[in-house]
Amino acid sequence: MQNKMTAKDFFLHIAVIAFLYTGIVALLNILFRVINVAFPQVTQYGYYGSTSISLPVATLIVVFPLFLFLANVLRKGYVEDPSRKEYAVRKWLIYITLFIAGGVLAGDLVTLIYYFLDGQEMTTAFLLKILSVLVVTGCIFGYYIDDLKDRLTNARRNIWRVVAGILVVGSIVAGFSVLGTPSSQRMLRYDSQKVSDLQNIQWQIVNYWQQKGTLPTTLTELEDPISGFVIPVDPQSQPYEYKKINNLAFELCATFNKSAQVTNGSMVPAVPAIYTEPMGKLGDSWQHEASRQCFSRTIDPELYPVRSKI
Repeated sequence: MQNKMTAKDFFLHIAVIAFLYTGIVALLNILFRVINVAFPQVTQYGYYGSTSISLPVATLIVVFPLFLFLANVLRKGYVEDPSRKEYAVRKWLIYITLFIAGGVLAGDLVTLIYYFLDGQEMTTAFLLKILSVLVVTGCIFGYYIDDLKDRLTNARRNIWRVVAGILVVGSIVAGFSVLGTPSSQRMLRYDSQKVSDLQNIQWQIVNYWQQKGTLPTTLTELEDPISGFVIPVDPQSQPYEYKKINNLAFELCATFNKSAQVTNGSMVPAVPAIYTEPMGKLGDSWQHEASRQCFSRTIDPELYPVRSKI
């Protein structure tokens, strides 16, 4: 006779599936970011978006052990009372998971066949993403098929645990090997902030020129208590440098931790950065080496005319 399902049983089943879905999303997120950096698209313009894997890695570190722990609690409950396997919530969640996993597998295969038949280029990045999804969803599909058919012996369950552990640990290791360690990511964040600060200062200089018809002698002349503009401070306590060349030209300098070069129209950091795409200010490039870098700028009076005073 089947025991009545308790609130504990209900929320245990919900929690296991919720942690499973969260972990899958984080795992694929890591794999896709690694693939995007390892095999960048040459048609992509500008800086890369965020390639940091901090959030998905943190999610996996917390969620994966919780998933294993709660799944083990459920397993012990099934051993104590096999009738718990007949709970409606368990079967509904398993079938929903199988439906989603099967749909994703079919969708990936359809996409792959479509690209092949349509003659479209199947890049390495595209194939690796398809393979990643196939492997992850295929493992989920296989595990829950075993569960439904009651084929999950202790040995078979341990095999699935090893497979899951290899996928999780392997993706994290691959992520850090391609995208850099947390300390490396911190250096890249510093560089990203420096580029943003220099862009801001550059526009303030252009605005100063349009207001006064001349360039400032020092950066302190840009500070305005009314507008609230204050010269940004380098996040590594190394002051930004400014030099007036003539009435139209100037230089802005900063010291960077990592290189970021333009390749095929794209900003490709030597160690993938987390820059946001520049706004194309004055059509300037912000590529830089891992050292002190100066950016020479010349104002075009036709594009940025001096505003007439009334």
